[in-house]
Amino acid sequence: MTMMSPPSSVDVGSHHPSPPHVGTSSATTKIRITKCQLPDRRHLNPLSQNTNLLCKFKNLTGAHTETISIPLQWENNNLYQWNAIISRYAKSNLWYDAILIFCQFLQTDHKPDHFTLPCVIKACVGISNLNCGLLIHGMAVKIGLISDVFVGNALVAMYGNFGFVEDAVKVFDLMPRRNLITWNSLISGFSGNGFYQESFDLLVKLLVNEDELIPDGVTLVTLLPVCAAKKDILVGKLIQSLAFKLGLYQDLKVQNALMDMYLKCGYMLEARTILEGNEDKNVVSWNSFILGCSKEGEDEQTFQLLHNMLISGVKPDQVTILNVLSVCLHHSQLLKVKELHGYSIRHGIESDQFVANAFIAAYAKCECGSSLTLAGNVFNMMKDVTLSSWNAFIGGYAKNGNPLKAVDLFVKMTSLGFKPDWYSIGSLLLACAELKLLQYGKETHGFVIRNRLETDLQVSNSLLSFYIQCEEPLSAKIMFDGIENKNFISWNAMITGYSQMKQPNEALNLFRMMVYSGIQPYEIAVTSVLNACTQLSALRLGQSVHCFTLKKNFTRDIYVSSSIIDMYSKTGCIKASQSVFDQTGKNHIGLWTVMIAAYGIHGNGKKAMMLFYEMQNFNMKPDHFTFIAILMACNHGGLVKQGLNVFNEMQTIHGVKPKLEHYACIIDMLGRASLFDDALMLINEMPEEPDARIWSSLLSSCRVHGDMELGNKCADKLLQLDPNKAENYVLTSNLFASFCKWDDVRIMRQRMKELGLKKEVGCSWIELKGKVYNFFAGDEILPNIHDMWRKLEDDITQHGYKPDTKCVLHDLKEDEKVDILRGHSEKLAVSFGLLRSCKGETLRIFKNLRICEDCHNAIKLVSKAVDREIIIRDNKRFHHFRYGHCSCGEYW
Repeated sequence: MTMMSPPSSVDVGSHHPSPPHVGTSSATTKIRITKCQLPDRRHLNPLSQNTNLLCKFKNLTGAHTETISIPLQWENNNLYQWNAIISRYAKSNLWYDAILIFCQFLQTDHKPDHFTLPCVIKACVGISNLNCGLLIHGMAVKIGLISDVFVGNALVAMYGNFGFVEDAVKVFDLMPRRNLITWNSLISGFSGNGFYQESFDLLVKLLVNEDELIPDGVTLVTLLPVCAAKKDILVGKLIQSLAFKLGLYQDLKVQNALMDMYLKCGYMLEARTILEGNEDKNVVSWNSFILGCSKEGEDEQTFQLLHNMLISGVKPDQVTILNVLSVCLHHSQLLKVKELHGYSIRHGIESDQFVANAFIAAYAKCECGSSLTLAGNVFNMMKDVTLSSWNAFIGGYAKNGNPLKAVDLFVKMTSLGFKPDWYSIGSLLLACAELKLLQYGKETHGFVIRNRLETDLQVSNSLLSFYIQCEEPLSAKIMFDGIENKNFISWNAMITGYSQMKQPNEALNLFRMMVYSGIQPYEIAVTSVLNACTQLSALRLGQSVHCFTLKKNFTRDIYVSSSIIDMYSKTGCIKASQSVFDQTGKNHIGLWTVMIAAYGIHGNGKKAMMLFYEMQNFNMKPDHFTFIAILMACNHGGLVKQGLNVFNEMQTIHGVKPKLEHYACIIDMLGRASLFDDALMLINEMPEEPDARIWSSLLSSCRVHGDMELGNKCADKLLQLDPNKAENYVLTSNLFASFCKWDDVRIMRQRMKELGLKKEVGCSWIELKGKVYNFFAGDEILPNIHDMWRKLEDDITQHGYKPDTKCVLHDLKEDEKVDILRGHSEKLAVSFGLLRSCKGETLRIFKNLRICEDCHNAIKLVSKAVDREIIIRDNKRFHHFRYGHCSCGEYW
């Protein structure tokens, strides 16, 4: 009977069966074997007499619904030939075909042997059907093959693959004879299912108890990923020593596994030594090291490795391109992406779906109009656009500056019938958060609930992040509390959210809960907790977190190190900041930027300038944020000439286009120096309209230097741009008050009242012995504090102190103004600190508003009278008072 063959077929007369090919052949006779065509041989095979067993097997595997072309002459095959056919299909990963042939085999007079069953067990694993494997296990017991080492090995491997490690151990323990494959299979079962310690224990047991068995390359290659997962470099090095001792070190797979282990543990030098010493490097060797460098963000080294790989004659594959592209996703290198794309096109790699999707994401990441066009070109050229392709395209726009386009693409994708997955939802929510589309995000939340996607942890985490970015703390908390199986991403997102939303106490409490719950904090959570300590100005707590990072080896992360430097600088410990900075590799621009900013807020502009130029000697190129930091440092240090030079170099030498933040720094610096004409000239030259920050800083300078005319103009501009901010009315009112224009002051206060705006109350706080004490202006809760200040006032009067009542911008009598000055929150905090601290101890006080001239002068003299260093941080900068002098040099 001649007919069209199905996809799986084997030619008649072929002595050695080969993997089937799609197609037809008129020259070859093929038949479809169905149950009615098979001769009834059940009386010959005791296994086939159990019809229930055969039916179960067919039902479990689906074999009864599928057919395969089998030559007529196979009816007379011997056991060896049947085994060869089943084995060939299994080795070709044609699992269902192998099982179907086994079903036909069971209806012959042959009985499975120690070669048949391992092949079928492997096929059961291939189709992920444990029940099928259990039937084979039962069959092995029934026909007396359970004691065979090959069958036992296959069963150990099967149970390990399905995650039933306990059953794998039972089979292992019952085996009368074991070979090295047996041990390797169980080690693999342990390591693949997270039983890391058991993997190592089994290796030790093998070495101690089995004199005739010696670990081979497979043993070591199975264990090294465990070392990588646990970051256990010590055991990894022991395995490397074992490889040397056993003569396995030259095994290419062992070397690749060792290199991968070192890379994942962060030991780049050791990994490079292995790569360079390997004379037979293959594409896997190069791919491992390229991936390691890519994950470390070493973009130049990654591309150099690719270049070296090409020179060595090893041809990059899809994995190579994907690994190199991942570094482009972090560093937005359009030219490099184009070069890789060109190579992929020339070598036919770009047609790979994963590669095409990666190019879409990489182009979108480059954040320029042409790159997004290129991403669209790749997308449009794809023959088979999948959900992953849409996700890469939408995600690229969502993450890189065009969230509105991302929303449009999402709508188009769903209209074409694609069902969104967790990544699609995450990208849409990210775009909604960027656009502050709270209602649209809530509708997306409804879509998630209707489609029962809320049980997906990644979707829940995306919703959590959305509410956080939209500054909806209550909704975020409800979302967080509703997640049943929170992972570290859930905890990190909520902790980070509290920190970003200026709720530091909640962030710290949640961090404690996270640690107590046994969840391992990651670097991002620690960074957020350090930021919370900074917001609270809690030095002792920050020091505890620093110790935690050292214990967990988190300080290798540049963001953690940067946060530690920032925490110490903003809690008044500039020396500690410098010490932490010196212990880093100084190999990232972010570390230099935060250290420059630290010296800036402490008023040490000269030191900041030294660091700025030293940084360039380290071949670090300053970026947008670095220039903000150095310009702020020049501003606080009164280094007008140097600041203008840096502003010029930024554009002419470094090619950085000034943004509003840079202009705000320069204009504030010029205003503080009373160079109003220069400030106005710069405002007129700006490519965009000045924002409220610029007019606010200029207005403050006008009050300090007594320029009423310009101050009026600044106030008008400020209130036009931002009419709903209380601080703007306070600044304007202070300007009028400094010129005794009390009617205008009352008008400003009336406008604030009508708008429901309230002036922020002055608050200072001090940390003593790990506890933070808050003081508000005019507090009367501790009379002894006021008595202490009266005593201090008597002492500093002898040094020339006289209350500066001009700082009280109210229409009051002089004695009333003096009483108000005595109640300023920083004076209360200083008095309390002197009462509660040890002699000679440095006081660190923090204030939410700018320190006034009277308090500045008074505390400067107090530091001399009591022989103490007093550090005060206001909302602009730090003041280090010592021996009757201030670090600001009277310029603030």
